[in-house]
Amino acid sequence: MKKILVINGAPKFAHSGGEFNKTLSAWTINYFRQQKDTEVKYTDINNGYDPNEEVEKFVWADIIIYHTPIWWFAMPNDFKKYFDEVLTEGHQKGIYFSDGRRSANPTRNYGTGGLLQGRKYMLTTTWNAPVEAFTLEDEFFHQQSVDEGVMFGFHRMNAFIGLSKLESFHFYDVMKNPNIEQSEKNYLAHLEKIGKSI
Repeated sequence: MKKILVINGAPKFAHSGGEFNKTLSAWTINYFRQQKDTEVKYTDINNGYDPNEEVEKFVWADIIIYHTPIWWFAMPNDFKKYFDEVLTEGHQKGIYFSDGRRSANPTRNYGTGGLLQGRKYMLTTTWNAPVEAFTLEDEFFHQQSVDEGVMFGFHRMNAFIGLSKLESFHFYDVMKNPNIEQSEKNYLAHLEKIGKSI
């Protein structure tokens, strides 16, 4: 039985209603619920959450799928707060034991105290920026990918708690040039590909 935790980290704020990430979460849930021997749990940060219950979900899951918009080149404040609360609550409760270092050699092995080894995670992000802002020379992100740039710290956070990274999926230009039908098709094809490795 595969155990999948889907987390929607898109708060409703200002001009953003978070509808695309809500739709994206629904695509993910529907896809995995159609798979044999798969159980899905879901957290939408807009609905509130109990940090202890979220810790239990992290410990329960084989795969965690995060959905987040990018606001001002980072995850939204509400989603960051979720991680601050849940991961702190998970200290010595199944998410991580320590930072991995030992007093005998305190300069080595930082980031190896995670307890979720053998589990995996996948990240999706949604952007107003077009993909060309990342891929073309002299454009804004200097040809640095989302995963190597803006979300590098996010990936290290997951490594710190012991999770292994599945290939991310990023949605670009969702404000000015959305193409929901094609986005769904491309994303479901990505899930099919990922499904072969989990």
